[in-house]
Amino acid sequence: MKIKWGALVVAGRGKIGGHVGSRNSAGDYLRTKVTPVNPNTSSQARVRTLLTVLSQAWRGITQIQRNSWNGAVADFARTDIFGDLKNPTGFNLFQRLNNNIDTAGGVFLSSAPRPESIATVTIGALAIDTGAGDASTLAISATVPVGSAMQIWMTAGLSAGKSFVKSEYRLLQVEAPGSTSPVDVQAAYVAKFGVPATGSKVFAQIKFVNIATGQASTTQSTSTIVVST
Repeated sequence: MKIKWGALVVAGRGKIGGHVGSRNSAGDYLRTKVTPVNPNTSSQARVRTLLTVLSQAWRGITQIQRNSWNGAVADFARTDIFGDLKNPTGFNLFQRLNNNIDTAGGVFLSSAPRPESIATVTIGALAIDTGAGDASTLAISATVPVGSAMQIWMTAGLSAGKSFVKSEYRLLQVEAPGSTSPVDVQAAYVAKFGVPATGSKVFAQIKFVNIATGQASTTQSTSTIVVST
């Protein structure tokens, strides 16, 4: 949970009751104090390994290269939940773009890139059939553009009445430039989530990554009810 302090309280740190107030580069925030759960999945292990690799890479580049990242942060500012424009730190930007490049199969950047456009196409229908057809596909309006990789994020089968699922998405697979529609997600989905129950609701998101710069597009979403025919 993020907060924006008013006139009476201008900052907050530490624990009060069951909540913890703190601040990061995006601003002040308030969260519920919890005891962390660590299932230590293979996906978590991969993320931690990549964080270590990027942290070591940041220490290994030259000061001139680090300066390029620190000087580029305003070009990659984002609007936060309150509508305020926030700059990342140089290290955060280095990590964000190179993390995207890693998932897209590109080459790590040592110096900050200039912002470029991100080629995208439009998401189409998601279809999941657990019956004799036993198929899961996601349609897109055209082939994945040259210079971009398409990340596909999906959820497990959820209640049909659910609509807010931001925390439920998991990265399922990445499609290279030239991938055609419809995209077969059957094997990856079952390996990640198992077979969803008939009548449950599955959500999908796509996001495009510029393979050269690591910039990511906004997400596009769709959903479907699982059938068995």
